[in-house]
Amino acid sequence: MKTLALFRHAKSDWSDARARDFDRPLNERGQRGALAMGEHVRDSGRRFDRVIASPAVRVAETIEWASKAWNRVFPVEWDRRIYLASSATLMDLLRELPGDPGSVLMIGHNPGLEDLIFDLVPDDGTSPLRDVVEAKFPTATFAVLELDVARWADVDAGCARLVALTRPRDLDPALGPQLLG
Repeated sequence: MKTLALFRHAKSDWSDARARDFDRPLNERGQRGALAMGEHVRDSGRRFDRVIASPAVRVAETIEWASKAWNRVFPVEWDRRIYLASSATLMDLLRELPGDPGSVLMIGHNPGLEDLIFDLVPDDGTSPLRDVVEAKFPTATFAVLELDVARWADVDAGCARLVALTRPRDLDPALGPQLLG
């Protein structure tokens, strides 16, 4: 059995229309969301043998803010292939992991992370959390999957169970969708 945690970057800043997508930083709500999610992951006691992440600025800043809550800096393997990757690319990345770690944290972007959940977790009506992801996988969401594989090289569609899902609004309603009105 392998454990895969997926962490979508926190809310990014769109105020500079000239900025490249790759270079967008977090906005203030994103900083708060990353810090809150970092506290949640710390309090959950989860540990990761390997952390792989997109090198996009908003991902790096999400890690920076979450690390403040963790009170530690951990080694991150930056992989440009995660930036705006498809589910197929993310699965290939997992299959290629050297050293066969027991648990991996991947920090990246949608729609790739969401689609990876859809591909790994069977759509057979047995996963209420998968249904939540179908509704929305917001920024700074943290998901944990258990994969029924002995080696990462064996990762394939339908091999996982989604065992935990936490959205920022689950921790603080102010971090949820901004309602008009």
